[in-house]
Amino acid sequence: MNEAGIYHRPESEFAFLYTKERMRIRLQTARNEIKSVGLIGGDFYLFAEEQWYHQQRPMERNYTTDTHDFWEIEVMAPHHRLAYAFCITDYAGKQVFYTDQGLFSYDEDHLTQDNLYFRMPYFQEIDRFKVPDWVHQTVWYQIFPERFYNGDASNDPENALAWGSEKPTRENFFGGDLQGIIDKLDYLEELGINGLYLCPIFTSPSNHKYDTVDYYEIDPHFGDKRIFRELVEKAHERGMRVMLDAVFNHLGASAHQWQDVILHGEESDYANWFHIETFPPRYTAVENSENAKNLTYDTFNFNPHMPKLNTANPEVQRYLLDIATYWIREFDIDGWRLDVANEVDHHFWKKFHETVLKQKEDVYILGEIWHSSQPWLQGDEFHAVMNYAFTDSIKGFFVERSLSISQMIFGMNRQQLLYRDQTNEVSFNLLDSHDTPRILTLCNGNKGMMKAVLTFMFIQKGTPCLYYGTEVGMEGAMDPDCRRCMIWEEQDHELHTFFKQLIALRKQFSEVFSYGTMTWHYDDDRRAVSLTRTYKEKTVVATFNEGDMLETKKHGRHLFGANYHEEDGYQLRTHGFIIEEV
Repeated sequence: MNEAGIYHRPESEFAFLYTKERMRIRLQTARNEIKSVGLIGGDFYLFAEEQWYHQQRPMERNYTTDTHDFWEIEVMAPHHRLAYAFCITDYAGKQVFYTDQGLFSYDEDHLTQDNLYFRMPYFQEIDRFKVPDWVHQTVWYQIFPERFYNGDASNDPENALAWGSEKPTRENFFGGDLQGIIDKLDYLEELGINGLYLCPIFTSPSNHKYDTVDYYEIDPHFGDKRIFRELVEKAHERGMRVMLDAVFNHLGASAHQWQDVILHGEESDYANWFHIETFPPRYTAVENSENAKNLTYDTFNFNPHMPKLNTANPEVQRYLLDIATYWIREFDIDGWRLDVANEVDHHFWKKFHETVLKQKEDVYILGEIWHSSQPWLQGDEFHAVMNYAFTDSIKGFFVERSLSISQMIFGMNRQQLLYRDQTNEVSFNLLDSHDTPRILTLCNGNKGMMKAVLTFMFIQKGTPCLYYGTEVGMEGAMDPDCRRCMIWEEQDHELHTFFKQLIALRKQFSEVFSYGTMTWHYDDDRRAVSLTRTYKEKTVVATFNEGDMLETKKHGRHLFGANYHEEDGYQLRTHGFIIEEV
């Protein structure tokens, strides 16, 4: 037995309250080493009276990576407290007793030592990781407002170009605005979208708006507060939630606070709002680049026009927290997506979490973090992150062909095992965005491949997001090319119909895809994989083929598919898939 592979940590993603009454417990062991694991547990105040240490509950091996197996169980404790340990048995019959104090022989002497057991002293509901229930049923649509639709030509920038007349740059404008989004709400509703994620809409000189000048005002080229209120109200009438993008890591250089520092230096009232090493703040421009060198102040990515805010400053905290509650209080937005979230201190995010949830208890807090995010996902900062690390494994198999199926599954599992189930169920799953090449471009224009990879993403845990225009076949390389004007003429109607049906499938089986168990069957050599999702009385089986022709039997009622031929069973061509209800 590889004892070094055994691991558990109480009050973490390895042991957490899932509901008020139910606790979920995980155990890690070395891969393919352990035959069974039993949980031994009970009320520690009744240890001697009930002698519950003689009883075991079997744990299930639910996740596997390339190095470890993970065992899980859900338990209820009658008195809202639990002491527990593990009996671990390998294939040779050896048993060990794994406890809070380490590994011991599995015998009566150790079982009866109550001080050895892990503890959940009390099920504290206030400490339980909670997420907004509505997010599970949401299919998001990300909009880059300047490029979605021009609904009001009267507010166009002076230098606005004709819609789609040129490829996007970091400087050009085309006139997209909030009225344009209102005008297309019927289109989005018909597609099946019920969550709008808008890139920044606040006052800013750029087309991307990530260099905010005034957080309290809508950018005049997008409209005004009256138009935004109308957008939120009309979205809510259609059952759509609205999430805004907040850039609290830095300001735009045109913001009055930074300009005051430029003018008054150390005497400015805002001198401590930023991270400035020496006054006056200076930098050396780099030719043909947004970035600079010899900066005497901290910025976002060496961009001298995005000075970094000092969020440890109580004045900055009050300013940003008031902004966060203002747009909830006055306009009833449903979520905040937090840009560059990993570069802002945890102390501030904890205050942010507490403040916004007091304003609206079911607001969704989403952090832009591209890597493993455990410190932000302990229940007192974010509900979820943009799940790039998870979906990168999916792209690695389907698109880049750099991973085998097993490597993809192991990579997805590794990411999910970092977090409590609540987070995985509302993680923001996406395959492209305003910061990445579009998925159809990554697929080299192969729409069959794109359909397969997006369908695979849609049936995973988490809340899926479409980047605007994906549903009609838009392409684009790395930003700014991925920020092209939305295609409203000559759309791919077949593709649009496909995504309408995919979204309908996701919403029809939202509980299965959000909460259901996951059983994998795969063949690395044939590049074929089957995933079974089960929740309560419903089971969905999805089979994907990325190799040569694959023949598979019928499992049940046909729900959805692409690139297949049906006879007595199914013949799946390359990029073919079939989804059935059993």
